[in-house]
Amino acid sequence: MNNSSRIGTIILIIVVAAFSGLFGAWIGGSMVTQKLSSMPTEQLAATPTVDVSQAQVVNTTITVNSSNIDSVITDVVEQIEPAVVTVVGTIPGAQTFFGRTADSQVSGSGFIISTDGYIVTNNHVVEDATDLYVVLSDGTELNAQIVSRDVYADLAVLKVDGNMPAVAKLGSSEDLKPGETVIAIGSPLGTFRNSVTVGVISATGRTLDTGEGYNMENLIQTDAAINSGNSGGPLVNLAGEVIGVNAVVVRGSSSSSSASAEGLGFAIPSDTVKVISEQIIQKGYFARPYFGVGVQNVTESIAKRYNLPVDWGGYVTEVISGSPAAKAGLRVNDIITQLGDITITEETTYLNALFQCQPGEEIAVEFYRGNQKMTVQVTLAETTAQ
Repeated sequence: MNNSSRIGTIILIIVVAAFSGLFGAWIGGSMVTQKLSSMPTEQLAATPTVDVSQAQVVNTTITVNSSNIDSVITDVVEQIEPAVVTVVGTIPGAQTFFGRTADSQVSGSGFIISTDGYIVTNNHVVEDATDLYVVLSDGTELNAQIVSRDVYADLAVLKVDGNMPAVAKLGSSEDLKPGETVIAIGSPLGTFRNSVTVGVISATGRTLDTGEGYNMENLIQTDAAINSGNSGGPLVNLAGEVIGVNAVVVRGSSSSSSASAEGLGFAIPSDTVKVISEQIIQKGYFARPYFGVGVQNVTESIAKRYNLPVDWGGYVTEVISGSPAAKAGLRVNDIITQLGDITITEETTYLNALFQCQPGEEIAVEFYRGNQKMTVQVTLAETTAQ
């Protein structure tokens, strides 16, 4: 075969292949189109949308209207302030080797609790003071007399004559909660009469060691500023009720001379004030149970040092002749461990246990004589703590 014939054959093969490809593509496309046209049409559902404007939104924002709180505080102060007084007295000078010292003036606060002129203040404000008088909110001075005092509760009731400008209402301190707003009113330093400070109740049921053999119990702790001269003034809630009597401020720790503290004020609860003041007004004194012994508190460290049979108790240093304790046969060196149902512990001293009993009540007194545990029945007598 010559070259021209071979070239012609190749060209013929290429043309036939191209034609076959085009024809096959046309046939395949026609079949696919026919197949698709015979299938049912499927309709797609629209995707649902959410209307954000209709969704419920939880409101976590707390709105506090400070102007309302300020208004309430202002109203309460205006209501209670006329009933708050400044208490002033004189401490007589003492005779010393170098001669007699000069008299000194003491002052504190108080508040009127009746139209008859009865005033509540702290015992430590008027203790040992003479020539007492009170200064009303308008500056009027009235001579005052002590009706009676209770050393252990640090309360005193005074009496003045004249028209009372206002009377403070004693509320209940039983259900107080930490965080409640309170107002303290008094005369700091004795010169800034009826000063107002605001704070909250920091805690309730606090106990403070007086260093005198007993604890002040069930106190209200507050961060409302209490300064010298505020003692005896009212601690007031936003209902205008007195819920405590300002008594103590702690500015340091007994465990460290360099330690300091701020905002540690303590008040005597109004429920205690009510019981004591009402009895003083009715009877002229507040009755405390009387057992008739002098005691030294026994602590764990003392017990260990002297090899005593108990860790806590009241070590008898004196038995008063004719007292219930003497009649029951107690002796010096006995250690009292329980009065009635009250056990003497680290938190409950002998006196605090005794004060939970009532005058005239018959109780079992548990004590140790040496290593022997003994119990006697005793009927408590009545006394006053002035």
